[in-house]
Amino acid sequence: MVVSEFRKTKMLAAKEAVIESFINSRQVRASSKSNYKFGSASEVKDNSANIESSDNAIDAVNFGYDTFKRVFDLLGSSFLILATSPLMIAAVLAVKLTSPGPIVFKQKRLTRGAKIFTLLKFRTMVSNAENSTGAVWAESNDPRITKLGKFLRRTRIDELPQLFNVLAGDMSLIGPRPERPEFSEKLCKEFPSFNKRLEVKAGITGLAQVGSGYAACLSSYRKKLALDLLYIQNRCLLLDLKITLKTVLVIITGSGAR
Repeated sequence: MVVSEFRKTKMLAAKEAVIESFINSRQVRASSKSNYKFGSASEVKDNSANIESSDNAIDAVNFGYDTFKRVFDLLGSSFLILATSPLMIAAVLAVKLTSPGPIVFKQKRLTRGAKIFTLLKFRTMVSNAENSTGAVWAESNDPRITKLGKFLRRTRIDELPQLFNVLAGDMSLIGPRPERPEFSEKLCKEFPSFNKRLEVKAGITGLAQVGSGYAACLSSYRKKLALDLLYIQNRCLLLDLKITLKTVLVIITGSGAR
């Protein structure tokens, strides 16, 4: 038993080291881009041509992927809205009958290009939950969450209205979870690579959600950020498919909910 726990601790430490190394490498890379200096004029010209050619190739690949993904988002969100409409109607009635306040909770969030949009969720907390605290992350066993809210969060039913955000083009089915503007300034200071998350549309589910669950503090957010950056760097249709399948498993097990 002791040996097993020791191995588990070593594996966790190794995982933490990989995450730390990945974040640091992204920050150093971002810094080096602004400080890098070329040599002679001919080298500048050659490097500029190579960079432009490489950027054009990357842009072409990203355009094709983004176009396909938008089509997938439109078809996928439309299908899911129809398929889950009975569930959403039941959630509307349940929220209305079990606690006072609005049925749909609206909150400002950030998506690609730091654009602010209104995210939709079924309300899972008491009405005006942040009146006395201001903007705060939800905690484990948060007393502001209603009994029905715990069920809606565990099953992810509370996220279903975001399918309309996807349909409107503010979100994607898969991508980094949209962060609140109130937290973004603090996160940017703590993690210089935070803004890399804003290179793609925010998503309903993502690699961080299926890989690390909910982040409720800076320490756990570091892991989430590393997985978000990993997704952005390696995003492709195959990875999106794997995340989709893993999301189904997360919904079934209810893991990572708050």
